[in-house]
Amino acid sequence: MSAPAKDLPGGQPGPAAAASGAGLTEAFLAAFRHHPSGVAIVTADGADGPVALTVSSLISISAAPPMVAFSLSASSSSARVVEGAASVVVHFVRRADMQLARLCATSGKDRFGPDVRWSRLGSGEPYYPQVELWFRAELRGRLETPGACLVTAELTSVSAGAHATRQAEALVYSNRAWHALGPVVDAAAAPVLLWPDDSATF
Repeated sequence: MSAPAKDLPGGQPGPAAAASGAGLTEAFLAAFRHHPSGVAIVTADGADGPVALTVSSLISISAAPPMVAFSLSASSSSARVVEGAASVVVHFVRRADMQLARLCATSGKDRFGPDVRWSRLGSGEPYYPQVELWFRAELRGRLETPGACLVTAELTSVSAGAHATRQAEALVYSNRAWHALGPVVDAAAAPVLLWPDDSATF
């Protein structure tokens, strides 16, 4: 049964709650399917060797200290290794890195095979040196949820040249497809303010 509608100012009836249960789940999936998100690759080392996975859930938490969070599926063996790791490498992928992102998102693929360029940091973590911007991160917290785990991590070091201007097209995932993201307007001529005082969005 729907919740009763509440009147808006001026006597206008407010919207009633719509679907629940399965209908709510369908609406949730449809909403996030069309909610574009950035793409990142997370790598870690496990007892059986390195693992990698592509995530579209990476978010910023704070700048001081620099903290991020991302979710991991409970059904993924690679995700379980990442969840149990002390440290990981978070790669911010661009349009040129799409094939690597697809590889790390495809079940059953060898993400560190002989045809894949990868190396290790001095601290031991596996990483992909062809990705221009990456951070080493130490896991700080884990929150178990039904079917997933939310992980927080503190960024401790960054790739060389990270402060250089990045002209490459951004890569986003939306509606089960990869998209290159470019500016709609000249940001210098018409900046869009994202209220940095109230949000962790930079």
